[in-house]
Amino acid sequence: QEHNRTVREGPTPAGEDRRDGTRIAGRMDPHDGEPAADELPPPPPLPPNVVPIIAEDAAAASESEPPPPPPPSKPAKPRRHIMARPPNGLGKKGQPIQLLANHYKVSVKPSEEFFNHYYVNLKYEDDTPVDSKGIGRKVLDKLQHTYHSELADKDFAYDGEKSLFTIGALPQINNEFIVVLEDIGSGKTAAGSPGGNNGSPGGGDQKRVRRPYQAKTFKVELNFAATIPMAAIGHAIRGQESEHSLEALRVLDIILRQHSAKQGCLLVRQSFFHNNPSSFVDLGGGVMGCRGFHSSFRGTQSGLSLNIDVSTTMIVKPGPVIDFLLANQKVDHPDKIDWQKAKRALKNLRIKTTPANSEFKIVGLSERNCNEQMFPLRRRNGDTTETVEITVYDYFVKNRGIELRYSGNLPCINAGRPKRPTYFPVELCTLVPLQRYTKALSTMQRTSLVEKSRQKPHERMSTLNDALKRSNYDADPMLKACGIQIAQNFTQIEGRVLPAPKLKAGNGEEFFARNGRWNIARKKLIRTSSVKRWSVVNFSARCDLRGLVQDLKRVATGMGLEYEDPHTVIEESPSLRRAPVARRVEEMFAQIKAKLPGAPLFLLCLLPERKNCEVYGPWKKKCLADFGIVTQCLAPQRVNDQYLSNLLLKINAKLGGLNTLLQIEAARAIPIVGKVPTIILGMDVSHGQPGQSDRPSIAAVVSSREWPLISKYRATVHTQSPKQEMMASLFKPRGTEDDGLIRESLIDFYTSSGKRKPDQVIIFRGWSERKPVYSGHKHRA
Repeated sequence: QEHNRTVREGPTPAGEDRRDGTRIAGRMDPHDGEPAADELPPPPPLPPNVVPIIAEDAAAASESEPPPPPPPSKPAKPRRHIMARPPNGLGKKGQPIQLLANHYKVSVKPSEEFFNHYYVNLKYEDDTPVDSKGIGRKVLDKLQHTYHSELADKDFAYDGEKSLFTIGALPQINNEFIVVLEDIGSGKTAAGSPGGNNGSPGGGDQKRVRRPYQAKTFKVELNFAATIPMAAIGHAIRGQESEHSLEALRVLDIILRQHSAKQGCLLVRQSFFHNNPSSFVDLGGGVMGCRGFHSSFRGTQSGLSLNIDVSTTMIVKPGPVIDFLLANQKVDHPDKIDWQKAKRALKNLRIKTTPANSEFKIVGLSERNCNEQMFPLRRRNGDTTETVEITVYDYFVKNRGIELRYSGNLPCINAGRPKRPTYFPVELCTLVPLQRYTKALSTMQRTSLVEKSRQKPHERMSTLNDALKRSNYDADPMLKACGIQIAQNFTQIEGRVLPAPKLKAGNGEEFFARNGRWNIARKKLIRTSSVKRWSVVNFSARCDLRGLVQDLKRVATGMGLEYEDPHTVIEESPSLRRAPVARRVEEMFAQIKAKLPGAPLFLLCLLPERKNCEVYGPWKKKCLADFGIVTQCLAPQRVNDQYLSNLLLKINAKLGGLNTLLQIEAARAIPIVGKVPTIILGMDVSHGQPGQSDRPSIAAVVSSREWPLISKYRATVHTQSPKQEMMASLFKPRGTEDDGLIRESLIDFYTSSGKRKPDQVIIFRGWSERKPVYSGHKHRA
């Protein structure tokens, strides 16, 4: 930001303050002997005929000229510091309670050994780099097995990409090996598969030559990069984190990841998923939720711990390919499958074929159906070989004697290469387990995943204890060599149950929250809004609309809201109930424009389904993003006064009202915050779902307003580069102005707080580094 401002404003004369409050390097404030720390008013604009002096030139000129007289004295400015925790800064309020945290204490034996870090370079035989994911572990496993004596019988900790760690050094600083792999699952054609080897199945009708997949040769270079003292793990235990301790913990995490890979787990960063059908939940559409766990070593205030938590990812439902396609496209017969969609859905998935039980990766589909797709088949006829054209269907039925019940009129699976296809009938292909599904979930799938992944505390504890036992980390040779011992029980910590805050409602009434809830029924709101110039839209929900509107008005009046009758009620045409969602939304807006005299201030929207209605997202986008119309959606299935009260709390807040206050907030009794103007900021970045790498990330800032209140907030959002966690829009120069999120928040605070600037800033920053794949948080203490 400082650099941008300097460039925008031009060079600053020596000894003068910049607009951002900093000083030219080497110049001190003459009154306190320290660099100026507070922002000063901007300097007056330069006349058009004056050229600014460059700071370096001014410094050079000062050597031959007498120094200018000191400026007149001014009062010392207050120093600004980040607030530190007091020496005895642990809280004392509340009732002490013993809690269990999902951390397992780790003890480490002292060691003078070092982790040796080696850079891994994988190349094919022709020196082209290996870019295939997942093959590195197979190559390194074969290398360790083949060259164990040359490697001094060292165990590896390999991250699957470019880094490998050993305990102690390898015999050589730079090592190069040749590794030959057979049956690497690269899609090579097995004997008897049509299309490979220039169309040959690998043998004649009477005598076929059975041979393994073509072997692959790799060059492996292990070049020394650095050493990490294992004693740094002990530093982390004592809370003395350093660069070495963080690197050492990273090595331990790599050991955990490698350990799970050898158990056949699906790896997603530091989350591991076993092929355990009891952990699968069907989400529909050929997609399943797979429950696994996140595991990593953490330095805590009480030492080193192994943090384990439940994690969930999405996988393709294993089983026959045709079953997946039927479920994915929601059709009941293979003849109804859209094969262009199927091609996109199947690409890069792994299959096993029968009867050979060989594994391949799908690269596409055949251009013609199975009973029409030809390929050249080489036959041995005595001492000569002849080539004949044959369909894939005839080859499997007549040459292989395999019955095909429904594949004849369907495309074949291509598991070869673009120029050397290998075809299999669909019904002979089965999707292997634990393949991630990275496409966007539908609304119903997301809802189902959240509901089926939810666990009660005791269920979660049992799941995590089972995960630790199943992982059997104590048997890992690398962890043994590190002297790592993991406790078998959760870490017990002390917490405090704070007293429930007292709330203030309208008319000066005060009340307590009980059991984490508060009931606003029959209470006035602090500041009420007016519900006027509004209408009701009904997307085919079945309910008594007239009765609902009257009940809503009755409850609203009791809470103090000014509630007019709706201008009109717009019903969706029955003919549109099965139409595409986009058309339903557009038709409803067309009715709004036709029946209302102008844009409404508020729309109450009735949806036919609860939680998973497909209309919800497009409708919200149309109302809020395109037209700025405040909306409230509901699914009127079980409507009573309590439900309507909760609904009106949302409506009042959306229309600018204020429902309740903390009693200490209204009395300006909040420590620190209530004494001087204080702005509270909440910041976070949200990213697209897995597989949506082209979707921009959303950076959001919420900021308090109307100080001394802390219950009123505004929100601002900006888009930024996909998957970028650092917020890029806090300061955003636009010409000579700042269009960033913070400036908007500060201006709003100033205008809503009686023209007061904040003396204090409190920031709550959401951070998603190394968080579990889909749901659940790592830290539960």
